[in-house]
Amino acid sequence: MRNRQGFTLVEIMIVVAIIALLASIAIPNLLRAKIAANDAVAQNTLKTMSTATETYQTSSSWSYPNDMTALTGATPPYISKDYCNTTVSGFSYSCTMGAAGYTFKASPTTRGTSGSSTYTVTTGSILTAQ
Repeated sequence: MRNRQGFTLVEIMIVVAIIALLASIAIPNLLRAKIAANDAVAQNTLKTMSTATETYQTSSSWSYPNDMTALTGATPPYISKDYCNTTVSGFSYSCTMGAAGYTFKASPTTRGTSGSSTYTVTTGSILTAQ
C-alpha cells in the first residue's frame, strides 16, 4: 500500500462547491447591509446639517445662513464639514440655502447599489424619502 498524500480532485471540488454556496448566500446580505448603512449615513448627515442650520438661525436674529461657510467658518463652527456638492458613502449632497430657509438633498450615486432612496430635509428639520 502506498502512502497517500494531498487531496483528491473530488474532495477539492466538494470544498469549492461549499464555498460557492456560502458565498451565494452571504454576498446579497452583505450588499443589503451596505445599502442600509449608506442610507443611515445619509439620513444622519442631513439631520446634522439641519440641526446646525437651525442652531445658527436661533442664534443669529432668526435668519438662516445663505451658505455653508457661515456654518463652517463660525467660531466654534456649527458643523465641521461642508457636505454640499460632495459625495460621501455613495450619496451626492446638494444644498439650497437662503435667509428664509433651506433644502438639503442626498441622492444615491447608483440607486439600488449605493442607496435605496433620495432623502431631503427642509426648513424645520423635516426629513422625507423619495
